[in-house]
Amino acid sequence: MAALDAIFFDIDDTLCATGGFALRARRNAVRAMLEAGLRADEELVFNELVEVIAEFSSNYEHHFDKLLLRLPAGSLEGVNPVLVVAAGVAAYHDTKFRELTPYPGAAELLRDLAALQVRLGVITHGWTMKQAEKIVRLGLARWLAHDSIFISDQIGIAKPNPKLWAMALRRHALAPGRAMYVGDHPHNDVAPPKSLGMRTVLACLRPRPPGELDALPESQRADHSVASYAELRALLRERYGLAV
Repeated sequence: MAALDAIFFDIDDTLCATGGFALRARRNAVRAMLEAGLRADEELVFNELVEVIAEFSSNYEHHFDKLLLRLPAGSLEGVNPVLVVAAGVAAYHDTKFRELTPYPGAAELLRDLAALQVRLGVITHGWTMKQAEKIVRLGLARWLAHDSIFISDQIGIAKPNPKLWAMALRRHALAPGRAMYVGDHPHNDVAPPKSLGMRTVLACLRPRPPGELDALPESQRADHSVASYAELRALLRERYGLAV
């Protein structure tokens, strides 16, 4: 019998690369706004957008409106600001359509795990519709148990509160030691489920600064670390007896 009954995943930088994608999408949005008639230096506009996002959070819905308020006088002379904002929004979402894809091997592993009747779910932080949209765009919804998708905004509990993971365990009557969580952030994705007794996997799928993980406290050290979905597949097969 497999040693795991359920595996839950983070989304951002775990199922897909969103850090680098977000920068490209924002850059494309700025360029589209300039093409729509915005009169300003590209780097100035981009840096101001980065500040707006940092101040209002990446989940705020009106970044471009706030951006226009902060630009020099004359930047919108002779143009309709609604069209400038719409150009930025369209370019951002066009980048999503083109570039938001699962990490290599992620979809195939979820498919094979679902065939083994392992419960697959998501525990993620962010706005409900934005995170749900990522699941759909990634083409992963077919492999996930729809009652095992826990989005902080929808649930009303934010990372790193362990109650978010505890709710998932409680809803499905899962023993913590037979449930696994895969995420990329030691503080937000390892410490909370580990404190409940869940198996934890640190997904090191994106470049990290040298030494970033060297001095982690014990509470943030995952049971396992993987650098690819091929490694995760091997871990599940060799350590947990799953025939994937």
